[in-house]
Amino acid sequence: MELPLDPVAAVTHPDPYPWYRTLAQHASLAWDARLHLWIAAHPALVRAVMTHAGCRVRPPHEPVPAAIAGSAGNVFGELARMNDGARHAARRAALTPVLAQWTDAIVARHARRVATMLLRDGIATTEQLNAYTLAMPVCTVASLLGFADADLTAIAQWTGQFVACLSPLSTAPQVAVAHRATEALLAALPVARAAGPADAANLLGLLSQTYEATAGLLGNCIVGLLRGAAPAGLVATTMHLDPAIHNTRRFAARELTIGPVTVGAGQGILLVLAAAGAEQGFGHGAHRCPGRAMARLIVEQALAALVATGPLPRAAWRYRPSVNVRVPVFMAAAS
Repeated sequence: MELPLDPVAAVTHPDPYPWYRTLAQHASLAWDARLHLWIAAHPALVRAVMTHAGCRVRPPHEPVPAAIAGSAGNVFGELARMNDGARHAARRAALTPVLAQWTDAIVARHARRVATMLLRDGIATTEQLNAYTLAMPVCTVASLLGFADADLTAIAQWTGQFVACLSPLSTAPQVAVAHRATEALLAALPVARAAGPADAANLLGLLSQTYEATAGLLGNCIVGLLRGAAPAGLVATTMHLDPAIHNTRRFAARELTIGPVTVGAGQGILLVLAAAGAEQGFGHGAHRCPGRAMARLIVEQALAALVATGPLPRAAWRYRPSVNVRVPVFMAAAS
């Protein structure tokens, strides 16, 4: 099997993990001429960059990607995870009461109910398996936000259309669809105001962060089942051995010295989370994701319901085109 060309190509490689382990041995930043990015993969180095006061989640000269200017871009510019400093802190503080009211028992109850609803007709084809993988996590969060069961499918569809435009691989037609989906979500989200004081953009952010990341975790667990793994303990094992989020980026707000390397102002650093260990995927510092426990609960309930429904269809898989998230796409296995 050929090695990945670079850490971005590794995201969709059949088995990038031996290569990742080699990459993680480098304790200093390394320049990747193909990607025009500094690469950090050693666990201590990833942590150092994530907690560095001079590293930002967006390039200083482009806080919102120019390609998504409009409704989707306006929401992007308000997301807690895409802002630094006081704006980030205020938006994150507004989300805290929303997340705090979702106890483990409440999350598990909503996840079981949503899984039961989505599996009502069973899983007989790989198309149904793909639909369940993508819909179940985001529908659970939409249910937690207060949306009626009849609205969950639409919320999931609009969220997927919004998320599609956030990738640098998105096309102009996808961006146009994303603007319309964003407007539909913003019109629908007042229903969720009972969840807490968070603004509509960051409630949409909860949905969008769940959409790919938790679907990737669920999908990678299903890959484990297809390979013969036992369901017990599978979610924890998958989070460690085949995580959903493989990398993220930081940008130097000014010239920085990290270890022996000088990073120029505005230069990007690719943090290879999947090489740095299981605890890295949810981050460190101001942008640490608080959703680890919730994602695990949702996927545990999703898997339990799937196993109880009956045997999975015979399936092969590839991975959705992505620069950072590993989400399997299932297809009928060759007979």
